Amino acid sequence: MATTADPTEHTLNLSGTRLHYETSGSGPLLLLVGAPMGSRGFATIAPLLAEHFTVVTYDPRGILRSTVEDPDAEVTLDLLTDDVHHLLAALGSDPAYVFGNSGGASIGLALLTRYPEQVRALVAHEAPLVELLPDSGELRAALEDVCDTYADEGRNEGLKKYAAVTGVDRFSRPPGGGRHGVTDLESFTPPADVRAILDRFFLHILRPTALYRPDLSALRAASARIVVAGGIASKGQLSHRSATALAGELGTALVDFPGDHTGFQGEPEPFVRLLRQVLTGTA
Repeated sequence: MATTADPTEHTLNLSGTRLHYETSGSGPLLLLVGAPMGSRGFATIAPLLAEHFTVVTYDPRGILRSTVEDPDAEVTLDLLTDDVHHLLAALGSDPAYVFGNSGGASIGLALLTRYPEQVRALVAHEAPLVELLPDSGELRAALEDVCDTYADEGRNEGLKKYAAVTGVDRFSRPPGGGRHGVTDLESFTPPADVRAILDRFFLHILRPTALYRPDLSALRAASARIVVAGGIASKGQLSHRSATALAGELGTALVDFPGDHTGFQGEPEPFVRLLRQVLTGTA
């Protein structure tokens, strides 16, 4: 028998893509956004959240089940954000709770800026916003070099440079291994799909999500509650540094979540408890 946590699969035809998304649970709408992470990356927490929310996850365009008409077409943050905007519009007119992780947090911030009426509250977990950091020039050049190396010299060399710049090296660790209890991407996705996700990420998604400069004035003026989050175990890494900078720019405290950059995979129960609290304003 189906339960509220059993996901239902759907597709949405948009310009240049057929977006695949899943819904589960009941209650207020909660959208989980990752980039390049798709629905499978949230598999540990979606069932737990579905006990209290109508949970929506999706594969970004070009990732896994969300196909694209032109795999070589330019991807911008506006394009990724418009995908989310159209997805929420298809789900109804009520504003949604939004949790964004990594590049998905960049998308969440852009969504709130451009379509504020669609966001009830936003938790931005470790958005990689290098433009907010004092060494932004060096970091921008380093990320450009990562993407160029990935394209010109291959996956392994690109991943090495990415780990050196960001401090995140889980892509190159064995399946199931991981510091701080964080599982490897291959625990959720077959290796061939992992390679396809990485190719899409480094060739099309990393630049627009990491080099995004958020509209701080618009965010400060937003009526929706914004919670800026970081992982307890990722302090010192690039995305934690940028999350700290974003919190400072918005004049709010950084909320420490369990685990590291994807702590919800390794520590789902405590992560969900805190996420529920900050989403609903009861923390």
